[in-house]
Amino acid sequence: MYDRRTAALYDAIYRGVGKDYAAEAATVAQVVHERAPAAATLLDVACGTGGHLEHLRRAFACEGVEGSEHMAGIARTKLPDLPVHVADMRSLDLGRTFDAVTCLFSSVGYLLEIDDLRRGIGRMAAHVAPGGVLVIEPWLDPEAWRDGHVAAVAGHGDDLAVARVSRSHRVGRRSVLEMHYTVATRAGVDRFSEQEVLALHPAQAHRSAMVDAGLATSFEPEGLTGRGLWIGVRPG
Repeated sequence: MYDRRTAALYDAIYRGVGKDYAAEAATVAQVVHERAPAAATLLDVACGTGGHLEHLRRAFACEGVEGSEHMAGIARTKLPDLPVHVADMRSLDLGRTFDAVTCLFSSVGYLLEIDDLRRGIGRMAAHVAPGGVLVIEPWLDPEAWRDGHVAAVAGHGDDLAVARVSRSHRVGRRSVLEMHYTVATRAGVDRFSEQEVLALHPAQAHRSAMVDAGLATSFEPEGLTGRGLWIGVRPG
């Protein structure tokens, strides 16, 4: 997932989409500080290229974790003074806790099995300090899924232009996103395709994993992008 080629296109694509990392980070900071007013440290799990961290660092002393070395490398280039670790969220162990832990942009959807989801949430929760907050933006609920969704986006980066069209369908409890890219650079035009697969985990799977990890758990249905937010607070 996210090899060198797709990692290099990531920021251009989401600039093209108009993803508002600043507004989303401000909402996350508000969610955290409403529940933990003195929260000062934050770990962003599955931080990607650092889009949220660029803004969350204004409110917290931040670190990031990313499963793709290529994505982490871009984040480190953008944020050279901020620690970005490469780790699998299912086995994450940084040896310390944070006042807030976040996992945004539906990254938990890449945990394809319920056992993986429980392990990932359990490891994130283990990094939440007493009185701290875990904030998870889920992927779509199974009941919300609609087969055949199509989308297109175009974006620009340094000496490149990219267009991506996609079509999505469901296979059992998994959503399959068929992505087709056209990329223009000074060297020429390249075309390639890939699939992204994300699990359609029911709400109860998220809730039970967080409760079993010792967190007082609630759900905010709107969240950052209409997918909601799972919020867990560790008793302090």
